[in-house]
Amino acid sequence: MNVIELKNVEKVYNDSEIKVHAVRGVDLTFEQGEFTAIVGPSGSGKTTLLNMLGGLDKPTSGEIIIGGTKVSELKGSKLIDFRLHNIGFVFQSYNLIPVLSAKENVEFIMEMQGVPSKQRYLRAKELLESVGLGDRLDSRPNKLSGGQQQRVAVARALASKPKFILADEPTANLDTKSTENLLDIMEKLNHDAGMTFIFSTHDQRVVNKAHRVILLEDGVVTSDERQTPHQ
Repeated sequence: MNVIELKNVEKVYNDSEIKVHAVRGVDLTFEQGEFTAIVGPSGSGKTTLLNMLGGLDKPTSGEIIIGGTKVSELKGSKLIDFRLHNIGFVFQSYNLIPVLSAKENVEFIMEMQGVPSKQRYLRAKELLESVGLGDRLDSRPNKLSGGQQQRVAVARALASKPKFILADEPTANLDTKSTENLLDIMEKLNHDAGMTFIFSTHDQRVVNKAHRVILLEDGVVTSDERQTPHQ
């Protein structure tokens, strides 16, 4: 079943009088449970496409439909509410709140959703244990390694029970061991819970694990292939 549809999506940035075409006429569909890598050189439009999928940016033209909702037409509180309940984000720079502990960072989104405190605590604890950080619940980000911070970011992305996860270069700042651990966690969530993952990446290790690889060049999809993941 298609959960995401992009119909003739364009994104044009106006820099003074120079128009920059970041995404050009993209038509794509994503099914529930996909593990997809969007690849391409720097400036190809990967992050712009991911941001539009997540409602962080709006297309100049075209439609983005998620679960029957035209996300490209949502505004203000309706868009915020949709993101809060449907989309989990994992950013390259982690984007953790420095004054909060790992547990509090994971709880934060649930607090915005109005989840009761005891329920928040139990779910945050369970999620951090699932990413191997059950012993670091009270650690602030500056006391965690890059790999550990990214695992907190994954736990936070899952806290809201989203329909899919968008991960923008999630392994860019990680060493080989941390990357392997993170990908193992994501693969397990994809396999066991049917969680949909869409990555923007330069990392061949991520590409090797993907079930589908979409190549973006100059804002245009030039290749879209299914593959058997490398182990």
